[in-house]
Amino acid sequence: MTRPFLPPWWAKNPHVQTILPVLTKVDLPVLSRQRLELSDGDFIDLDWLGDPCNASSIVVILHGLEGSSDSHYVRRLLRDCHRLGLCAVVHHHRGCSGETNRLARSYHSGDTQDISHTLAYLQQHFPQAKLHAVGYSLGGNVLAKYLGELQGNSAIDRAVIVSAPLQLSACAKRLEKGFSTVYQWHLIKQLRQKVIDKLNKKTFINQTSANQTSVNQAAITLKQVGKLKTFYQFDHQVTAPLHGFEGVDDYYAKSSGLGYLSKINRPTLLIHAADDPFMTADVIPAISQLGTDVTYELHPHGGHVGFIDGGTPLKPRFYLEQRILHFLTMNNEGIESSESSLKPKKTPLSM
Repeated sequence: MTRPFLPPWWAKNPHVQTILPVLTKVDLPVLSRQRLELSDGDFIDLDWLGDPCNASSIVVILHGLEGSSDSHYVRRLLRDCHRLGLCAVVHHHRGCSGETNRLARSYHSGDTQDISHTLAYLQQHFPQAKLHAVGYSLGGNVLAKYLGELQGNSAIDRAVIVSAPLQLSACAKRLEKGFSTVYQWHLIKQLRQKVIDKLNKKTFINQTSANQTSVNQAAITLKQVGKLKTFYQFDHQVTAPLHGFEGVDDYYAKSSGLGYLSKINRPTLLIHAADDPFMTADVIPAISQLGTDVTYELHPHGGHVGFIDGGTPLKPRFYLEQRILHFLTMNNEGIESSESSLKPKKTPLSM
């Protein structure tokens, strides 16, 4: 069994929980990179830990917005997988592996096409291995949507979803308030730079063929990019048009993972913190919105992908990795799945 999550007195503040992990990254195990070419001319980069040819299971990791295998939470999970002798692979969203992707389009919170491609590749080349998936933040929303869309056809055997913005519109508005604007500014700055790079390289052009209408086109100039200050503005002027949505509201409505939870029929653990500075109470599912295979944990503290539960400020200890790996390996250990959900309550999250 795993220990309960109890943050120390010095880590009960949500911003300490969110920021301190970034400042105390652990060493990254040695990884090997593989590139998957896509049918649309773009690519996905995978970072491998271990040998999948001899693995009975593979932990597939989906990082958050502008994350990578270098993200603090991915580093820690890979370190613990290495300690346990588990094979793992990081699926990089387009343009997040350190090299700009080739097309104007990038990735978004509801893009399940790319992870479907990666999972199909893994199934084909390593049929002996069960696929266990972990999605953080944006990657968690993508994972929830994938599981709900595919249901019985999902390639995933077990899954864990951490700090997922399951109601995108509410989360975008939350990041326009208080100290949360600092997180928004940091992420928007990175997203804008990627758009600027593509504009300078003239990647944003009409791409047409005899059987295809114009795609991957954002009607935006360098001057306009500099004026994008919020996620709502960025998603309306860049994300939505690049990925075939009518606008930001259409994008948020169709891409939010909340409505897919009831359709999930794979053992799935969903973890939220009530004080997450990226969220509002709108992300908390009602019991009726959870599939019978979904275990839900709502913790009073934890911040955004934080969940520090001990150690010291210079060397914190974390709840997430031991909880994630216990859930994913339960069947491997011969443990009956007797997880009980922490019943969600529709109470406002801390601001």
